[in-house]
Amino acid sequence: MSTDTPRSVRFPDPDPLSMEADALAQDARRYYGHEWAGDAGGGDPLDAYRALALALRDRLVERWRATSAAVASADARQAYYLSLEFLMGRTLNNVLLNLGFAESADPALRKLGVALETLIDAEPDAGLGNGGLGRLAACFLDSCATLQLPVTGYGIRYEYGMFRQRIEHARQVEEPDHWLRGGNPWEIERPADTRRVRFRGYTEFRPDAKGRMRAAWLGTEDVLAVPCDVPVPGYRNETVNGLRLWRALATDEFNLGEFNAGSYTESVAAKNAAENITMVLYPNDASENGKELRLRQQYFLASASLQDVVARWVARHGSDFSRFAEKNRFQLNDTHPSCAVPELMRILMDEHDLDWDTAWEIVTRTTAYTNHTLLPEALEKWSVRLFGQLLPRLLEIVYEINARFLTEVERRWPADHEQLARMSLIEEGPEPQIRMAYLAIVGSFSVNGVAALHSDLLKQGLFADFHALWPEKFNNKTNGVTQRRWLVAANPGLSKLVTETIGDAFATNLDALRALRPHAEDAGFRQAWRRVRRANKDRLSAVVRQCCGVSFDPDALFDVQVKRIHEYKRQLLNILHVVHLYLRLKDGADRDPVPRAVLIGGKAAPGYFMAKRIITLVCKVAEMVNGDRRIGDRLRVAFLPNYRVSAMEVIAPATDLSEQISTAGKEASGTGNMKFMMNGAVTIGTLDGANIEIREEVGDENFFLFGLTATEVEETRRHYDPEAIIRQDADLAAVMALIESGFFNRFEPGLFDPIVQAIRNPQDPWLVAADFRAFVDAQARAAAVWRDPEAFTRMSILNTAASGKFSTDRTMRDYNADIWGLPTVDPRGRTRP
Repeated sequence: MSTDTPRSVRFPDPDPLSMEADALAQDARRYYGHEWAGDAGGGDPLDAYRALALALRDRLVERWRATSAAVASADARQAYYLSLEFLMGRTLNNVLLNLGFAESADPALRKLGVALETLIDAEPDAGLGNGGLGRLAACFLDSCATLQLPVTGYGIRYEYGMFRQRIEHARQVEEPDHWLRGGNPWEIERPADTRRVRFRGYTEFRPDAKGRMRAAWLGTEDVLAVPCDVPVPGYRNETVNGLRLWRALATDEFNLGEFNAGSYTESVAAKNAAENITMVLYPNDASENGKELRLRQQYFLASASLQDVVARWVARHGSDFSRFAEKNRFQLNDTHPSCAVPELMRILMDEHDLDWDTAWEIVTRTTAYTNHTLLPEALEKWSVRLFGQLLPRLLEIVYEINARFLTEVERRWPADHEQLARMSLIEEGPEPQIRMAYLAIVGSFSVNGVAALHSDLLKQGLFADFHALWPEKFNNKTNGVTQRRWLVAANPGLSKLVTETIGDAFATNLDALRALRPHAEDAGFRQAWRRVRRANKDRLSAVVRQCCGVSFDPDALFDVQVKRIHEYKRQLLNILHVVHLYLRLKDGADRDPVPRAVLIGGKAAPGYFMAKRIITLVCKVAEMVNGDRRIGDRLRVAFLPNYRVSAMEVIAPATDLSEQISTAGKEASGTGNMKFMMNGAVTIGTLDGANIEIREEVGDENFFLFGLTATEVEETRRHYDPEAIIRQDADLAAVMALIESGFFNRFEPGLFDPIVQAIRNPQDPWLVAADFRAFVDAQARAAAVWRDPEAFTRMSILNTAASGKFSTDRTMRDYNADIWGLPTVDPRGRTRP
């Protein structure tokens, strides 16, 4: 008998799995029985959910393998989307939809005594993101698979996702979101593709065989990056792309010598430190330790992902990198993965012996950068000291990149030392800083904003110097959302009505919704539209009652603002309007008010004092308004705790008035505005971010516009006098007086003093007082239209009909046409350039 161990094993390909719903249900039943020895008719819904997920995953893997084989066979150019956030939400319903089981799975499962809705609700949200940035990344992957573009996502598998938010005594309380407690049945761990990521250590330069000096990064503290792959299916097209999430693992379980000596804590310290890298999504970086951990996360993502791509290239092409730039694209989702620029240089030079010029040409032909913010404080900078301690080899490369770049700048602007200082990658000062956004720009061939105004403001403001140097690099790619999740899956009632009226082409071509425009004039269609929306509002009302203890009348105007809590998004302006409405009702000034249900939701960063205080104000105002019997159902207010993707899937279909009220010039794009519009909400908003393009698409008459423009904001700041504005506006003065009187905080004197001081401060960057009157007037216009159900329904239909531009399908086509240049690869054998 031979004792030789085979070097590789390959089983014959299995027979294809049935795509009949009954076969899927039986496979889920088999998994349930074999994995958990359970009875499909009872027990833990989470176990039943996992069983169904595994049965679906088997079918995804078949298509995943076929897609990968087709991409390899075509030798297709591929793109890699590097993002520190992927806010995937729940996966089950999306997979059922995209594989074609959306209608048939529930009856098949009911034959086994299982309700599909129960399994969908059992799935935890994969909250691997803070907000719009991560949700956009998830939508991008969906659209790339649907368009059959060979794009792979790279991210981090955080053990704890975005924190779970509770409201206790009107204050935000953060709790761990251990979303992986029950495992993730969608993922497949790939230990064979583990990569080693280095930290700390020192650099030595040694001559190679040809006498050239080569850098060696020595004495490092290494961490293993273990990939967990998640399939991403396209919409009913047999294509499945991948999302690779890295988890950190120590190189050794523990120090055996220390363990044997009785020092158990010390023996596992290295393991704990390594695995902390992927433990928590975005730690609070107020402390030095928090900053170091965040930088570790960013480099960990960049290094593991780039090593992965390069290793695959070498496995196929050996040491020949002559076509690497032709075949690969790296898209940096915001500034977080900017370490990719020097890291790719390090890999090409130190590990594959390329010279600087050859490596730099590859980097600058393959890397593209998307900027997502106009807030200067959000453009990350790292102290040279910390960066050098943690990533000494990369710091050397950054200095070399900067030296060569400044030589180019000096050729363009000779002897202009101010220009050199402004554009340098290193910001000098008592604590020199590396400007990571500048590093991304210098190392990329494409730099894009995410809405027309945002991109213009980048070119005119934050990155004006770079635009003057390289105008050809800059472009715009307006964001979108995927209609498969945000309309077809989230709003099945509306999707059914639309399909019956104009067909189902909108699922893959959202522009098809334009065909709804003439139906807005059909009284019968408007009535059907209202019936669908009423059912959606009933569903949201039940959620608000359960989560907030507040009753919303479904016949009221549902006025909604849900998003991350931040001063520039101006939830504060919203609640000032609520107080204004409350005063009018108490004083009898509004004798025939429009019943209004105001819903606000969102999470404040744990260290963001003012955002958390705004949440408290919202909750305290809600307590007083809802507890005032004289007000009744004419005005109700609720703060929805723990806002997340699955909550938005209920909120968006039920919203009448979508609040997009950021200070003009501060919101890069917004994507919540698009989800609401797609589902028939009418926007009240400023000329900010994608609001501008939404208004252009739907028409001025179907958008409630208010407030200063971005240009007017800058002009107003020069002579801003909020005290004068308050004195001259009796309504605003009354609102401020009520808040300052302690009416909403009788037992906590001074609680809202910081908010009052911020509004009255002439340096208030958000200009809350300046836009108050215009906001109140726009809200009055919205209420006036609401009084005419036919008119408001017409506006609702026209908003949905005009939402075609705001699909990520269009966004991804734009990225591909202008930046990536990928072919479409169909696993069924059709590949198009």
